[in-house]
Amino acid sequence: MTPSSTITVFPTPMSAPRKRNIIAVASGKGGVGKTWFSITLAHALARAGRKALLFDGDLGLANVDVQLGMTAERDLGSVITGEATLAQVAKPHEAGFDIIAGRSGTGMLATLPASRLMALRAELQLLSQNYDWVVLDLGAGIERTVRLLMGHSRACLVLTTDEPTAITDAYAYIKVTAAEHLAESTQIVVNMAASPRDGERVYGSLLRACREFLKLEPPLAGIIRRDDRVKDSIRRQTALLTRHPAAQAASDVESIARRLDQSR
Repeated sequence: MTPSSTITVFPTPMSAPRKRNIIAVASGKGGVGKTWFSITLAHALARAGRKALLFDGDLGLANVDVQLGMTAERDLGSVITGEATLAQVAKPHEAGFDIIAGRSGTGMLATLPASRLMALRAELQLLSQNYDWVVLDLGAGIERTVRLLMGHSRACLVLTTDEPTAITDAYAYIKVTAAEHLAESTQIVVNMAASPRDGERVYGSLLRACREFLKLEPPLAGIIRRDDRVKDSIRRQTALLTRHPAAQAASDVESIARRLDQSR
């Protein structure tokens, strides 16, 4: 079966269900901890008793499987080539949530045409009916593939840090996605904050720019404190809530997960 012939197996965007339980996790730039946060958020939701799916939507540089030290027999590449459906490549993780892995080490998925990305998004929306929450780990930046894949999400959590470039790029991401109405709401997560007060300062800087130039006031989803145990869990290729469940950063992500879950 050729790639061009597989597009017909996906549902069309019009057939996607109305229920919205997909949380897109995005960032204006790399290096802010987006994939780590996506993993920990999905894990926190699972620990709270929710059926959660983590979808590695970083089509250019998939690395959820790398951070978790897992090897997927089939991934998104298998879906694109028509060898499997999204439901068939969803793999249970020992932490209690399911994972759809991207294809590491190749840029094949990043070059998909818009029609195929929209079909993939529609299939994900259909699959999401089997879960309480779907966490969509998007690629960094505001490229077309990122924007198309996150369309119709319930919310978009935009990660930033105290680095000026991270704040500037987060603002650029909010500007583009808000203009295209890609999610029901956009919320800010400040990661690697030196303290809660420092996180509030970072959020305040971003909020002022959004108010002045975009006439928007994206709320603060939460602040995650800098924690060396995050680096340790990544080096060990183990989820933070498994290796260091009492870590400050783990507690901060669990608080974000509770607030999201209460908004259902």
